[in-house]
Amino acid sequence: MTDSYKASHFLQYPTSKKMVAYGEFRTGYNKDEQDSRILVYGLRYILENYVMRPWTADDVEKADIFFKTHMAPGHTSFPFPKDLYMKFVVENNGYFPVKIQALQDGTCVHAHVPVYQITAEDEYAPLCTFLETLLTMMWYPTTVATLSRRARDIIAAAFEASADGGAASPLLPSRLHDFGFRGCTTMEQSVLGGCAHLINFDGSDTMSAAYYAQFHLNGGRPVGMSIPATEHSVMTCWPDERAAIFNMIEHFGAGCFATVMDSYDYGAALEQVVPVVASRKVEAGGFWVLRPDSGDPVEVVLQGLRALDRVFGSDVNSKGFKVIRGAGVIQGDGINIVTIGKILDATVAAGFSAENVAFGMGGGLLQRVNRDTMSFATKLNHVVYADGTAHDVMKHPLTDAGKISLPGVLAVKRVDGVPTVFPADSGEVAAEEDMLQVVYDKGPLPASQHQFEGFDALRQRVQREWDALPRSAAVYSASLQAKIAVLSKEHTSSNGKQRRPQQQQQQSQPQSVVSSS
Repeated sequence: MTDSYKASHFLQYPTSKKMVAYGEFRTGYNKDEQDSRILVYGLRYILENYVMRPWTADDVEKADIFFKTHMAPGHTSFPFPKDLYMKFVVENNGYFPVKIQALQDGTCVHAHVPVYQITAEDEYAPLCTFLETLLTMMWYPTTVATLSRRARDIIAAAFEASADGGAASPLLPSRLHDFGFRGCTTMEQSVLGGCAHLINFDGSDTMSAAYYAQFHLNGGRPVGMSIPATEHSVMTCWPDERAAIFNMIEHFGAGCFATVMDSYDYGAALEQVVPVVASRKVEAGGFWVLRPDSGDPVEVVLQGLRALDRVFGSDVNSKGFKVIRGAGVIQGDGINIVTIGKILDATVAAGFSAENVAFGMGGGLLQRVNRDTMSFATKLNHVVYADGTAHDVMKHPLTDAGKISLPGVLAVKRVDGVPTVFPADSGEVAAEEDMLQVVYDKGPLPASQHQFEGFDALRQRVQREWDALPRSAAVYSASLQAKIAVLSKEHTSSNGKQRRPQQQQQQSQPQSVVSSS
C-alpha cells in the first residue's frame, strides 16, 4: 500500500528518534486564487479500511517474497524494512506504529492548512512517510466534496435571486443529482466520491454511496434520495414516446418521476407528445421532470421550460419569476460548474425561477478531477536526530515557490473564525484548541478518546463552516511566517553547502537530502 521507492527510504533517512510529516492542499479548486476554500472529507474511510487493519506475520512474509524479486534489473532483492514490520506485528498487535492527527471530516479550511500530521518515533521513525501514498488518497473525496459545494454555491445564488425562500429553500438540496456511478473506475471510487457529494446534496443515483452513508456513517438514518426515471432503452421499446410516458404516469404519476425526451426528436416531443399526455399527468397530480439529453445545454433547458409553461402554465412567485405548475427540467448532459452557471443565468434571464431546473452531473462530478486539481502533497516537516538535536524540515525549490512546504511540527486553531496554522512549539495553541485531533495512535483509539461523527452531524458542520469562512484569507500565523522566513534565508545562503557538518559526520545521509525530502 505504498510506492515502491518508499520501501527503501528506511535506509535513506538519517538515524533519528522522531520524524513528523504533514499533508496539505496547496491550492483551492482548479487553482482558484479568489476562493481557496476546501471541504475536507475522506480520511475516515482510509483509516477504517486500511490503517486500522492489523498486519500479520503472514503479510510480512509475503511482502518479503515480493521484495526479493522487485529490484531492477533482473528481479533481484529490493530493500524492505522486514525486521521493523515483524517487530510491530509482535509488539503492537500488527498495527502500524505511527500517530495520526487530522481535521474532522466536514471541516472547511483554506489551502495550505494541514489536513493531517503523521508522527513516528524511536526505531519506527523511518516509517513516518511509508503511509504517504495511502493517506494522500484523501485528495479524491475532498476534491469531489469541494467541487460539489461550489456547485451548491452557484445554485444557491440563483435561488437567492429568483426562488421563494432563497438559499434556504427546501428544494435546493435536490438540485444537483449524482449521475456518476457508471463513470467511476471502481466500486470504491463510487462510494468515496458519492459520499463526498452527499455532504452537500441529497440527490443521488449512486446507491453504493447512499447505502454506505446511511448504514455505515449515519446509524441507518437515510442520506440520499432518487426518483423513478426512464432511460432511452425504456422509451424506445414502446411503440412511441407517448405510450412510454403514459406507462410512467400509470405507475408513478401521483409522485415525482422523470422521462428522457430526446430518443428521436426532442423538439417534436415537446411540441407533439407533451400536450397529448398533459391531461392524464394533471389528473394524476404528481410532478413530471423532463430530461433533455443532447444538444446545447442552455438551449435545450430553455426550450423545455417554455414548452412546459405553454402546456401546464405557471405561477409568478414573490420575486417575480415563473414557477411551472407540476413540472420541471433536469439537464444531465455536459454538466459542470461552468454550464450550471450558464444555464441558471439564462433561466433567470428568461423569467423562470431557478427552482424549475435541476442538474445531473456524472463524469464532471466523480471522474474529471485529479490530485493536481487542488495540488495535494505530503511532506516531512520535522526530525529529531539520534543525538537528540531537532531540525525543522522545509522543502524550498527556487524554481517553484508554490511547492514550498511548512517547517516544524504544526498545530491549527481558529483565529477570528479562520483555521490558522501555528508552530506547535510556539505555545500559542492549547491542546484542546488544536483542530488536528489524534485519530489513530499506534492503533485504533478507544471510544472514550475519539469517535467519528455521524453523517448528519458532518453535514451540519459543513453548513455552519462553509458560508462563514471567507473565500480567501491568510492562514499562516506570525510565528510560522517568521520561521519560514528564517529557514528560507538559510536555504538561500547555504545553497550547496552543508548546514550542520558536525551532524553530518554522525549521520549516514547529508542534511541537504533531508531538507529536500
